[in-house]
Amino acid sequence: MALPFHALIATMQKQLFRLALAMMAGTLMGQTAPPPNYSGTYSFLKEGEFVQITVEDVGKVTGFISRYGDADNEKDAFLDHFFKAGKLNGSNLTFSTQTVHGVWFDFKGAFERGDGKTPGEEAYYLLKGTLTRNSTDANKKTSSTAIEVSFKSFPESMDAPRQKPD
Repeated sequence: MALPFHALIATMQKQLFRLALAMMAGTLMGQTAPPPNYSGTYSFLKEGEFVQITVEDVGKVTGFISRYGDADNEKDAFLDHFFKAGKLNGSNLTFSTQTVHGVWFDFKGAFERGDGKTPGEEAYYLLKGTLTRNSTDANKKTSSTAIEVSFKSFPESMDAPRQKPD
């Protein structure tokens, strides 16, 4: 039994509508947002210390930790531990620093969104994970201490390069 003409048209319209929705869904699913830019400055263990992170091409990460020295004669001096290796895979970050005055750091963790509402606010991103402080003493004995950390991103405007006055 054949369908009346208007019922046939209605059925075809429904099928076309479903097809159009399926095509739009496929197109939208194929579009991906650009990955977050995690590059910037983050707090470190003590007030005034920081981690500078720069995400390069294909997940390569460069940067450094700037921290106060541990010895009595370097308490007011900043020591910079440059990354010797760093990798970003999605939001997961790992890095190891060079040794400075017998101390180096390893980090394994991930970036998360923080409480900051915009990149111009503190803690727009958080870097959470395990930081391992490694040290070698005068007798060449190595020790390691691992702690769970959460570093807050500095406001983006603080990261911007400063221009020299004319």
